[in-house]
Amino acid sequence: MAMTSVSGISEFFCGSAVTYRNDTKARWLGVSADDLANPAIGAVSSQVAEQMCQGVLDRTPEASLAAAITGHLGPNAPEGLDGVVYIGLVFRSAAPVTVQRHLLSAQTEVAERQRPVRQQEAAVLVLQSILAELKRQTH
Repeated sequence: MAMTSVSGISEFFCGSAVTYRNDTKARWLGVSADDLANPAIGAVSSQVAEQMCQGVLDRTPEASLAAAITGHLGPNAPEGLDGVVYIGLVFRSAAPVTVQRHLLSAQTEVAERQRPVRQQEAAVLVLQSILAELKRQTH
């Protein structure tokens, strides 16, 4: 079930931005075009996940939390990055951004059929990260 299917969710959920292309990350979220173009950093990196989170907070003043994910779910991921995701998370009241690197499950079947499984796995990781940070802040 999508969060947005919950009646009244707009009281808590400001919105989302799906930014697959580097130019969109730069324009919509203020991610550094230099970092995106830099082969040593690139779109799938802790630096970009952090900048995406900060960009969300900068552009959504009513948000108290920003989460971002950037990664390669396959197929055709660059060497060494297949299944790698970076999840960024920041509460406006508790900077700085925290970023975690995760490796999603290995592809065990045809890549096109595995992609939805990896998408769900990545979404669960984002929600688990949010819940863990909420627990940490309340203790």
